[in-house]
Amino acid sequence: MKQKENAIVRRLRKKGFSLNYIHRTTKISKSTISLWVKDIQLTSLQKKRLKFNQNKKEIIEKRRHTRLSNESNRRGLIIEKAKEDFQILTKQELKIIGSMLYWAEGGKTQRSLVRFSNGDPLMIQMMMKFFRQICKVKEKKFRGYIHIHPHLDSQKAETYWSKISRIPLRQFYKTYNKLNKSSKNIRDSLPFGTFDIYICDTALFLKIQGWREKIQELSLNK
Repeated sequence: MKQKENAIVRRLRKKGFSLNYIHRTTKISKSTISLWVKDIQLTSLQKKRLKFNQNKKEIIEKRRHTRLSNESNRRGLIIEKAKEDFQILTKQELKIIGSMLYWAEGGKTQRSLVRFSNGDPLMIQMMMKFFRQICKVKEKKFRGYIHIHPHLDSQKAETYWSKISRIPLRQFYKTYNKLNKSSKNIRDSLPFGTFDIYICDTALFLKIQGWREKIQELSLNK
């Protein structure tokens, strides 16, 4: 078997093919190929062709990197330019943002419970800012609740979300270790699970609903 592979490798090399090409074609290790063909001398024309192909590959790769870099720079400029549209975040704007986020991701079925759930730490921080600065929720009223896959570290998740939300661990409900059959228990896209902010306050639930309905009315008025 090795004699046959050796013959194939030597025949390809004599035709002027590169070690990389022979490796890709035969799946034989480059070290073995190099050993088998070390006595074969390529012609000047073959050497020039290999050098040309190598330079061509390097040029293509360089162009690819340049194109990706330029595209990244263009995207970055658009993002930075867009940031100039906002200088500060007013309380009125924060009220609108919080109300809309709650409309999208908040609990709407239990009128006595304000609940917001998400796996994005920045989203949780934004909503905690909304609850603290706009809704004036007292710290003792906050509760935290974590949903996480059983194979992940619950204690790390609790420490993580407590730091993100600044809700003390003593105000957390017992973490819910949830098995998701669709992920086959190996999905790690959310290594700290998802976090729920709980506030038992009927008046606040209704107030946020009122804000959301008014924003909706204003946005639909021509």
